[in-house]
Amino acid sequence: MLPAPTAESKDYWTGGRNGELLVHRCHTCNKFFLPGAPACWRCQSTDVAPEPVSGRGTVAAYTVNRQTWIPAFPPPYTVALIELADQPDTRVVSNIVDIDPADVTVGLEVEVFFEEWEDVWIPLFRPVKESN
Repeated sequence: MLPAPTAESKDYWTGGRNGELLVHRCHTCNKFFLPGAPACWRCQSTDVAPEPVSGRGTVAAYTVNRQTWIPAFPPPYTVALIELADQPDTRVVSNIVDIDPADVTVGLEVEVFFEEWEDVWIPLFRPVKESN
Protein backbone atom coordinates (compact mmCIF):
# COMPACT_ATOMS: atom_id res chain seq x y z
CA MET A 1 0.00 0.00 0.00
CA LEU A 2 2.04 2.91 -1.28
CA PRO A 3 0.86 6.50 -1.33
CA ALA A 4 -0.50 7.78 -4.64
CA PRO A 5 1.07 11.24 -4.89
CA THR A 6 -1.08 14.08 -6.16
CA ALA A 7 0.14 17.34 -7.69
CA GLU A 8 0.11 18.88 -4.20
CA SER A 9 1.69 15.94 -2.37
CA LYS A 10 4.30 14.83 -4.91
CA ASP A 11 7.11 16.89 -3.36
CA TYR A 12 6.33 15.51 0.12
CA TRP A 13 6.59 11.91 -1.15
CA THR A 14 9.68 12.45 -3.32
CA GLY A 15 11.75 14.93 -1.27
CA GLY A 16 13.42 12.06 0.53
CA ARG A 17 15.33 11.31 -2.67
CA ASN A 18 17.44 14.35 -1.71
CA GLY A 19 17.15 13.77 2.05
CA GLU A 20 14.59 16.56 2.44
CA LEU A 21 11.24 16.62 4.19
CA LEU A 22 9.29 19.06 2.03
CA VAL A 23 6.26 20.78 3.57
CA HIS A 24 4.07 23.41 1.95
CA ARG A 25 4.60 26.96 3.20
CA CYS A 26 2.46 30.02 2.59
CA HIS A 27 4.55 32.99 1.50
CA THR A 28 1.85 35.43 2.64
CA CYS A 29 1.42 34.38 6.28
CA ASN A 30 4.74 32.46 6.38
CA LYS A 31 3.17 29.32 7.91
CA PHE A 32 3.81 25.69 7.04
CA PHE A 33 0.84 23.41 6.43
CA LEU A 34 0.04 19.78 5.69
CA PRO A 35 -1.26 18.26 3.59
CA GLY A 36 -0.05 20.34 0.67
CA ALA A 37 -2.76 22.26 -1.14
CA PRO A 38 -3.05 24.95 -3.81
CA ALA A 39 -4.02 27.52 -1.17
CA CYS A 40 -3.22 28.24 2.49
CA TRP A 41 -6.02 27.16 4.81
CA ARG A 42 -5.23 30.04 7.18
CA CYS A 43 -5.24 33.08 4.87
CA GLN A 44 -6.42 31.53 1.57
CA SER A 45 -3.34 32.84 -0.28
CA THR A 46 -2.33 30.87 -3.35
CA ASP A 47 1.31 31.95 -2.94
CA VAL A 48 2.35 28.56 -1.56
CA ALA A 49 5.14 26.11 -2.32
CA PRO A 50 6.91 23.15 -0.71
CA GLU A 51 10.03 24.01 1.30
CA PRO A 52 12.48 21.85 3.24
CA VAL A 53 12.09 21.68 7.02
CA SER A 54 14.64 20.45 9.56
CA GLY A 55 13.06 17.01 9.89
CA ARG A 56 13.23 17.22 13.67
CA GLY A 57 10.30 17.24 16.03
CA THR A 58 8.66 15.76 19.08
CA VAL A 59 6.01 13.12 19.56
CA ALA A 60 2.74 14.94 20.28
CA ALA A 61 0.57 11.79 20.44
CA TYR A 62 0.95 8.14 19.49
CA THR A 63 -0.66 4.75 19.42
CA VAL A 64 0.87 1.30 19.41
CA ASN A 65 -0.85 -1.04 16.97
CA ARG A 66 -0.87 -4.59 18.25
CA GLN A 67 -3.15 -6.11 15.61
CA THR A 68 -2.27 -7.03 12.06
CA TRP A 69 -4.19 -4.46 10.05
CA ILE A 70 -1.86 -4.61 7.06
CA PRO A 71 0.03 -7.89 6.49
CA ALA A 72 3.20 -6.04 5.40
CA PHE A 73 3.39 -4.34 8.84
CA PRO A 74 3.60 -6.96 11.57
CA PRO A 75 2.75 -5.66 15.03
CA PRO A 76 3.63 -4.07 17.27
CA TYR A 77 4.38 -0.78 15.55
CA THR A 78 3.99 2.83 16.59
CA VAL A 79 2.05 5.47 14.67
CA ALA A 80 2.65 8.98 15.93
CA LEU A 81 1.68 12.58 15.43
CA ILE A 82 4.99 14.44 15.14
CA GLU A 83 5.05 18.15 15.91
CA LEU A 84 7.74 19.67 13.72
CA ALA A 85 10.40 21.79 15.43
CA ASP A 86 10.17 24.35 12.62
CA GLN A 87 6.64 25.39 13.62
CA PRO A 88 4.81 23.99 16.65
CA ASP A 89 1.38 23.67 15.03
CA THR A 90 2.62 21.74 11.99
CA ARG A 91 2.25 18.02 12.49
CA VAL A 92 3.06 14.91 10.48
CA VAL A 93 1.60 11.44 10.96
CA SER A 94 4.25 8.75 10.60
CA ASN A 95 5.75 5.67 12.17
CA ILE A 96 8.32 5.77 14.97
CA VAL A 97 11.02 3.15 14.44
CA ASP A 98 14.31 2.05 16.02
CA ILE A 99 12.74 2.11 19.50
CA ASP A 100 10.70 -0.38 21.48
CA PRO A 101 7.06 0.78 21.35
CA ALA A 102 6.97 0.60 25.18
CA ASP A 103 9.66 3.31 25.29
CA VAL A 104 7.85 5.85 23.10
CA THR A 105 6.56 8.83 25.09
CA VAL A 106 4.89 12.15 24.38
CA GLY A 107 7.71 14.68 24.08
CA LEU A 108 10.23 12.18 22.66
CA GLU A 109 12.59 14.03 20.31
CA VAL A 110 12.68 12.45 16.86
CA GLU A 111 14.25 13.01 13.45
CA VAL A 112 13.19 12.02 9.98
CA PHE A 113 14.82 9.54 7.64
CA PHE A 114 13.46 8.05 4.45
CA GLU A 115 12.77 4.60 3.07
CA GLU A 116 12.58 4.31 -0.70
CA TRP A 117 9.66 2.20 -1.92
CA GLU A 118 9.42 2.18 -5.70
CA ASP A 119 9.02 5.84 -6.71
CA VAL A 120 8.21 7.31 -3.28
CA TRP A 121 10.36 8.02 -0.23
CA ILE A 122 8.43 7.34 2.96
CA PRO A 123 9.30 9.73 5.79
CA LEU A 124 9.78 7.76 9.02
CA PHE A 125 10.96 9.03 12.38
CA ARG A 126 13.41 7.65 14.93
CA PRO A 127 14.69 8.97 18.26
CA VAL A 128 17.31 11.71 17.96
CA LYS A 129 20.71 10.26 18.65
CA GLU A 130 22.44 12.13 21.43
CA SER A 131 25.77 13.62 20.45
CA ASN A 132 28.70 13.22 22.82
